[in-house]
Amino acid sequence: MSLYYVYILETIAKNNKKRFYTGYTNNLQRRLEEHKNGTGAKFCRGKKSIRLKYFETFGERGMAMKRELEIKTFTRKEKFQLIRTFNEDDLVEQ
Repeated sequence: MSLYYVYILETIAKNNKKRFYTGYTNNLQRRLEEHKNGTGAKFCRGKKSIRLKYFETFGERGMAMKRELEIKTFTRKEKFQLIRTFNEDDLVEQ
């Protein structure tokens, strides 16, 4: 069974503007490398910084795609809250 990931990247452009990119993949590490190497989404090309800020896992591709679309409709504030909750959960588990 394959796992699918929905993720949020924080990108910083050369003018220091921060933006979020949301996507899904079945290989998170490979996809992050593609984004950082400029072979991923056009949105991420030419950014001076790309950092993984959030991810979720799913057992079905369709569920991951549905969640990706849902997150893409979130406001910036809602994405910040999702990321904050994710990071707090991370700290609790350690």
